[in-house]
Amino acid sequence: MICRVCGGPLTEFFDFGRQPLSDAFLTADDLDRQFFFRLAVGACESCTMVQLVEEVARDRMFHDAYPYLSSGSSAMRRHFEETAQFLTDGELGGPDPFIVEIGCNDGVMLKTIGKAGIRHLGVEPSGGVARMARAEGVRVRTDFFEEASATRVLGEEGPADVIYAANTICHIPYLDSVFRGVDALLKTDGVFVFEDPYFGDIVERNTFDQIYDEHFFFFTVRSVQAMAERMGFELVDVRRLPVHGGEVRYTIARAGRRRPSERVAAMVEEEAGRGLAAPATLARFGANIESIRHDLVELLQDLRAQGKRVIGYGATAKSATVTNYCGIGPDLIPFVCDTTPAKHGRLMPGSHIPVRPAEAMSDPYPDYALLFAWNHAEEIMAKEQEFRAAGGRWILYTPDVRIV
Repeated sequence: MICRVCGGPLTEFFDFGRQPLSDAFLTADDLDRQFFFRLAVGACESCTMVQLVEEVARDRMFHDAYPYLSSGSSAMRRHFEETAQFLTDGELGGPDPFIVEIGCNDGVMLKTIGKAGIRHLGVEPSGGVARMARAEGVRVRTDFFEEASATRVLGEEGPADVIYAANTICHIPYLDSVFRGVDALLKTDGVFVFEDPYFGDIVERNTFDQIYDEHFFFFTVRSVQAMAERMGFELVDVRRLPVHGGEVRYTIARAGRRRPSERVAAMVEEEAGRGLAAPATLARFGANIESIRHDLVELLQDLRAQGKRVIGYGATAKSATVTNYCGIGPDLIPFVCDTTPAKHGRLMPGSHIPVRPAEAMSDPYPDYALLFAWNHAEEIMAKEQEFRAAGGRWILYTPDVRIV
């Protein structure tokens, strides 16, 4: 096994076993056509990049029926409005600026950019969400971003001041082609800005369910710095973000074009002090995952034995890892509530737990709800106050299993 970034030796440190595509919500007719793969994660001994051991073909994951919506929560809508303001106040403040977003999804960020009168283009491979973006007035090219597509955009649109991505770069195994595309499309003094889940937070908070098919890489500041240098670029800034359980926004420029922020060196030093890339740290993380599985399954079985009714809340991609790794099926959770209409009436990947609308939660209220969408806990719990008033309680499993 070799690292997809630097070619160094890759050491596997945890195996979740046989897993389905995390966003492949099923109909009854799909059950005989499910795709499974081995979900295992390793760390590079050279550049420290954490990554999946097996790659799933991109067309299986990102396609016309891809169900995830970036604007699915009010917290994320606010975040992307703030991100658009951050970019327009900064890098896009010059004459006739141009921004390209890799994986713009339903256009939630570029919508605000467009309203500010800034030239923009989203490059989005999933046709369904791309159409949603266009309906909001966002300019979108339905394509995967790589060297060839970036070169075509350059010929049609000219160079970009900013290339941006949110929760997308970690999805792409072929980052060498992505960086060649960035190199072709970006202005000499332009920046490549992307934000993704931070492996340091995943380890600290035991959010192991962030590991699934679509998340191929798990970034740290040190590994992104090494990746940028290998690709002929330089990491010049980092910013911690509170969304999705903890992310980092990375700003990358061509080598020598900008003075790196002190935040970069500070975070690299912090990661070294934590031993974030050390085998002992990764082994401890694996032991925590196994402990959570044991405690969660034991709790659900005990509640069932007591005659208590437990449902799931949030048919997320993350929940596929939890339900399949823990062996949780309809016998323990009869259904999962979700607000996404495209998932209603379908079955969860692998576990085959039915997905029902959020309104089904109150018909009647259960005794407990297992919160898979923990990254939106505050918003969901505020919305479902009547559940608490009826005596219902939430089950959380990160950083440990507990009832609140």
